[in-house]
Amino acid sequence: MIARSAAAARLKTALEENPVCALLGPRQCGKSTLARGFSDGREVRWFDLEDSGDRAALRQPELALSPLRGLVVIDEVQREPGLFAALRPLADRRGAPARFLVLGSASPTIVRGVSESLAGRVGFVDLGGLNLAEVGPKARDALWLRGGFPRSFLATTDPASARWRSDFLRSFLEQDLPQLGVRTAAETLRRFWTMIAHFHGQVWNGAEFARALSASEPTARHYLDLLCGTYMVRRLQPWHTNLGKRELKAPKIYVRDSGLLHRLLGITDRDSLLSHPKLGASWEGFALEQILAACGAEDTYYWATHNGAELDLVLFRRGKAWGVEFKVGDGPTMTKSLQIALGDLKLERAWIVHAGTKTYPVNERVDALPLHKLRELIDTIMG
Repeated sequence: MIARSAAAARLKTALEENPVCALLGPRQCGKSTLARGFSDGREVRWFDLEDSGDRAALRQPELALSPLRGLVVIDEVQREPGLFAALRPLADRRGAPARFLVLGSASPTIVRGVSESLAGRVGFVDLGGLNLAEVGPKARDALWLRGGFPRSFLATTDPASARWRSDFLRSFLEQDLPQLGVRTAAETLRRFWTMIAHFHGQVWNGAEFARALSASEPTARHYLDLLCGTYMVRRLQPWHTNLGKRELKAPKIYVRDSGLLHRLLGITDRDSLLSHPKLGASWEGFALEQILAACGAEDTYYWATHNGAELDLVLFRRGKAWGVEFKVGDGPTMTKSLQIALGDLKLERAWIVHAGTKTYPVNERVDALPLHKLRELIDTIMG
């Protein structure tokens, strides 16, 4: 059992400040485990909407939920989005006799339901897979190879981890998505997902995906929306300045979990990872997710111009702009792109996050920083 103290603290705060808390993240990332640990010692009523008995019990949600006190947990709430309307009057009761914790793995359904029914009454906590702060720096390579899904990371061997991820991909495409009303063939979505893996860390080109799928661009965007909305793929939006430069305006795309990325690419062990042409892109996505796990994904972008200047990550925090480059090599140096970004974006400071062990300055405002010392970057940005 790996302690997830930071996530537990965010969950505690959200429940103290709101009558409803939505704990959101991909399937099998540990939401239920976190909720069960948090509920120890409390008066708790748990509903799992994958259980037919619990779904039947909530067919009349007002009658079932109004007598309850303490903490009420509703797992896989995206399966019954109509519950949000029922939670509204319960959340407004004087004295808040019950707090509601809803767990979900499909953001579009949940956000739409919340915006329509629970605005101003709900706190959000996002949970991804295990991250480096939780597993410790010695486990970095295992976390990078296997990804952050607990059962994949904690598997007894690399082959066992790979088998779990293969089974996850199959069950997600063949069972989980159809339960959300997705009617697209599983094989089509797997092909699309594999294409995303090969474009990992690159700018989205809807026309190219559409041609490869023999489909329209709106169809390709719909598939992308599905994988982003279920926390499988990340869209990193571009930052636009007012410099008059020709800047890229399409998002970059990443498979959010490095273990799933490697399974889709056929990477099975550390040796095959280190020799793979997507090594640098894999490192970029892995390190990016570690930063966003600590800083949050709001107000985060990439920046690039048609002239070739680019910056992997731009974060706006405390009214300042901060920049991050990702390099898998262990001795990165200052680049022309980073120098341009410092001036054009007016960065307060920037870092080159690398896979080595040493911290050293490469510029007055730029440090090379190993991933295991990421806490220094986080503390500076977040204040």
